[in-house]
Amino acid sequence: MAAVKRILVTGGGTILGDAIAAALLAEGAEVTLLVRPGAEKNLGGLAQRVRWFSADVWEPSSLKGRARGNQVVIHTVGSMKADPSRGLSYQHLNFLSARNVANMCVSGGVGQMVLLSAPRAPWIPSDYVRAKRDAEAYLLRIGLKATIIRAPLAYVRGERRSAFYQLLSLMGHLPPISWLGMRRVAPMPIDVLARGIARITLAPKQMKTVYFAGDLRRHNTSREIRRGLTGDKHGLLSARDAVQPIDLMDEDTPFGWTPPAGD
Repeated sequence: MAAVKRILVTGGGTILGDAIAAALLAEGAEVTLLVRPGAEKNLGGLAQRVRWFSADVWEPSSLKGRARGNQVVIHTVGSMKADPSRGLSYQHLNFLSARNVANMCVSGGVGQMVLLSAPRAPWIPSDYVRAKRDAEAYLLRIGLKATIIRAPLAYVRGERRSAFYQLLSLMGHLPPISWLGMRRVAPMPIDVLARGIARITLAPKQMKTVYFAGDLRRHNTSREIRRGLTGDKHGLLSARDAVQPIDLMDEDTPFGWTPPAGD
């Protein structure tokens, strides 16, 4: 019988971090969440199912020892919107946080880190993608076993979305446009994204380093892709149970959270 994997997920208390944690639980993993100080109340029912710690991924001292005892860390934190007036550049938001978490892995004896990155697309800021690529390169340079998920934007099924993103999702599945690479960047339901990340992370053998939207879909059954969250045996993947639903297409931080005001 295979040993239960212990996974740490950054970005606890956000809709994506919580969805990934719930998907991992449904697959039998033991989960620890790193939660931004003050966001503990957002955990909802997950707080009873996981271990969690308050920590600031932009403050290395708060990460000391947090990864110890885990086999993998999944890093979900970042932002597609910079705020230069607060000193929050794309590099600070996306590279610095990943670097700090990667160093936490090394010091804590964690051999693998899963990084949520992004594909290139006209609607995704190029500086954001560049910062993510720098984070990817850092993981590989320091010798961590890196699993990179170049995930498209995600949305909650049934929640309001702009017509533009609805059209992108539709075009991503219609030939001949889908044949031109649109399926790789078309927005994806968050449950499909979370389930795919969980199953890639828990796979006995990693087949490659960089994964895209098609890989995430292949780690879902056709029924799961059609029906979404209804097959979740723990009832934990519901966005309404984890945190209040939000429209991810208009959210500043679809992959996590940013530093608190004043940082």
